[in-house]
Amino acid sequence: MVEDKGKKPATLEELKKTLEECLKKRDEYLAGWQRARADFLNHKKEELERMEGLIKFAMEETALRVLPILDNFYLTESKLPENLKKDENVRGILRIKNQILSFLKSQGVEEIECLGQKFDPNFQEAVEMVEKENAESGTVVEEVQKGYTLDSKVIRPAKVKVAK
Repeated sequence: MVEDKGKKPATLEELKKTLEECLKKRDEYLAGWQRARADFLNHKKEELERMEGLIKFAMEETALRVLPILDNFYLTESKLPENLKKDENVRGILRIKNQILSFLKSQGVEEIECLGQKFDPNFQEAVEMVEKENAESGTVVEEVQKGYTLDSKVIRPAKVKVAK
């Protein structure tokens, strides 16, 4: 290796040896830098995935807190007498329900469609088996409470009545 006091190697062999040592150190440093860079990129990717998971968890929690409010809108709407359905105040309140639905949909929350379909325990919870004319056995005939998914994950199953 080249000495620090300014002396130059005397022979060609010493120069070759010094060059080999420098190349070896260069390769070691390069390999170390490449490993550190790969570790950093992996860490960055893992952090992004963790943050996405936290955001999804927070959205699921928010949706689960908003859904009972939405349930009350649906219940109120179903019990409204016909003469009030055209009232401007009532229509304004029902627009709030639609705004909540639009917000949830924009966040990836979707209603589970189940009326008239075969019962699916992955998306529905049967609360009662009922006799129903013109309904095939195992078919959902009534929705007691709407179910929802968030990015294809069930966050609340639909509570349904199923034909016997």
